[in-house]
Amino acid sequence: MTNSGTAALHLAYILAGIKKGDEVISTVLTCTATHHPLLWMKAKIRFADIEPDTLNIDPKDVNKKITKKTKAIIVTHLGGLIANVSRINNSNVPVVEDACQALGAKGVGKADYTCFSFQAIKGLTTGDGGMLVVKTKEDYKRAKKLRWFAIDREQKIKQKWQAWNRRGITFDQTEPGYKYQPTDIDAAIGLANLKIFDKYQNYRKKLVRIYRDKLRNISGVKLLKEGNSANWLFMIKVIKGDRDGLADHLLKKGVETNVAHIRNDIFTAFGGKRQHLSNMNKIEMQYICLPLNPKVSEENVKYICKAIREYYQSKK
Repeated sequence: MTNSGTAALHLAYILAGIKKGDEVISTVLTCTATHHPLLWMKAKIRFADIEPDTLNIDPKDVNKKITKKTKAIIVTHLGGLIANVSRINNSNVPVVEDACQALGAKGVGKADYTCFSFQAIKGLTTGDGGMLVVKTKEDYKRAKKLRWFAIDREQKIKQKWQAWNRRGITFDQTEPGYKYQPTDIDAAIGLANLKIFDKYQNYRKKLVRIYRDKLRNISGVKLLKEGNSANWLFMIKVIKGDRDGLADHLLKKGVETNVAHIRNDIFTAFGGKRQHLSNMNKIEMQYICLPLNPKVSEENVKYICKAIREYYQSKK
């Protein structure tokens, strides 16, 4: 357990062996928190394109970009929809799953390192928090040390928590560590929310089924591919008309929308230049997120879908 999903990602990148100047391939469309730890580590990010029908990282583009310089590959399950990790030909290159939006979805955990988030707006929250899942005992032990200033707490217990022995130290700190542990308060909040997690996950699935049923035959809207998903976001593509026009129309109807995440390459911190990623460039002005949370009712979803239909009817 960690105090944030970002902390979990940072630890995963360290365990994967990423160092200054190393090349890392990752999706261009994700929360920027996926990539900030790589900036701290001074790694070189190579952005991969996205799949047009899922908005997740495109394995074909990843495979084209893998070179001898590739130190790691990062796969984000955007909006909770599981990306196809198995189609990435990574050979011996470690893969990190950013599953911060995918807790509860089937098919998570196929990579070398998998990271989750329990931040305030996630399906399961501890107020703020995260989790790193590793495959080996060695990685587990090292991550646990790094999480708390690289101190071997088991060794401290053996020494009855005493840091001295005849003016010498009883345990060592062999590398820089971090203060990434969660608190007991976080744990208490998480345990309480765990009791209702399945209930709310099933409710989200129900709302998504209504969305998909009501929007299926609207010609101006294209639904993303169905698959294993935590249903953290519900995204559609506006393929006819103006996405921002639709957003304005919905806002007038009392419906808030958003894009949630912006392509990372155009942020100054990541280069500030729109790269030649054909699918991303095409879809950039199409995707939009519709309301999906436990406070949204089934009638709300039907109302939203009706408002979208009215928008297209008014354009005829």
